[in-house]
Amino acid sequence: MIMLMLLLSAFFIAVVLTGILRRYALASSLLDIPNDRSSHHIPTPRGGGLAIVGVFLASAPVFFGLDILTLNELWAFLGAGALVALVGFIDDRQHVPVHLRLLAHLFASAWALFWLGVPPIPLFDSPLSSGIASLLGIFYLVWLLNLYNFMDGIDGFAGIEAICVCFGGGLLYGLVLDGNGHYWPLFLLAMAVAGFLCWNFPPAKIFLGDGGSGFLGIVLGIFSLQAAWCSPQFFWSWLILLGVFIVDATWTLLHRLYQGEKVYQAHRSHAYQKAARRYGAHKPVSLAVAMINVFWLLPMALWVGMGGINGLFGMLLSYVPLFILAVIFKAGAKEVAE
Repeated sequence: MIMLMLLLSAFFIAVVLTGILRRYALASSLLDIPNDRSSHHIPTPRGGGLAIVGVFLASAPVFFGLDILTLNELWAFLGAGALVALVGFIDDRQHVPVHLRLLAHLFASAWALFWLGVPPIPLFDSPLSSGIASLLGIFYLVWLLNLYNFMDGIDGFAGIEAICVCFGGGLLYGLVLDGNGHYWPLFLLAMAVAGFLCWNFPPAKIFLGDGGSGFLGIVLGIFSLQAAWCSPQFFWSWLILLGVFIVDATWTLLHRLYQGEKVYQAHRSHAYQKAARRYGAHKPVSLAVAMINVFWLLPMALWVGMGGINGLFGMLLSYVPLFILAVIFKAGAKEVAE
């Protein structure tokens, strides 16, 4: 009963906070103004993701008090999450140079790994050295929080992805490690995102903003490392659950690098953005991603988590249709006049 009340409170508080943040954004002209690289057409308030940040970070000490989070996990979430959200919020209000943002992201990722440690994830059945594993861990978290920002480009998209991933990760805990309680923070984050999504579902009345999208990226990354400590197979399951964002963002980045484009510049050449333009609306694309998550990636993640298939092979197999979609929608290809 206590957990149910906590989850419902997270949802309703997020709904109210997002509404308050929307009023604040309108009053302070904190608006996302459309340009030729945007996927929306009217000025829209941004920064609503801070409602998710506030609800989750305020709830984390409660989970520590209930012995669901360890002290190390608590510090990882609080320190890394708060720093990324703060830098993102400042960037939403006034531009923060790329190198300073990257420095903050590197520090936040290193902070998280300092408290969590690097889980022993075997690659090709061989453990990685601690130094290489630490560098890869920092790169992984920095990439994940930035790709989440890249993929927050159409209404409801990032929110639906976060909800699917959180419930998928929670289901993995519940089915394989029944009774350990690790699923509750995931379910709470999903409920906070659902509260925000009430305002962000197409047509969006407010956007996440860099603070919210970066926060979701780093927190989901921390959750994936936490899962890897429970079972190395779980890490591969998390990469599968995050597959839509990982494949689209990575494929697009590599394609743009190959073409000699400045990858740090804003663009709208991701597969999901091109799909939204092809079908003339955001809603069908966001809902299609929910279907892909529920009916393809979630079963694959559970199969891997339960030990039914090798983790690396299962991840690659689950990514095949996602790569096909990226090719079909010409992710990363130079835009032409439409």
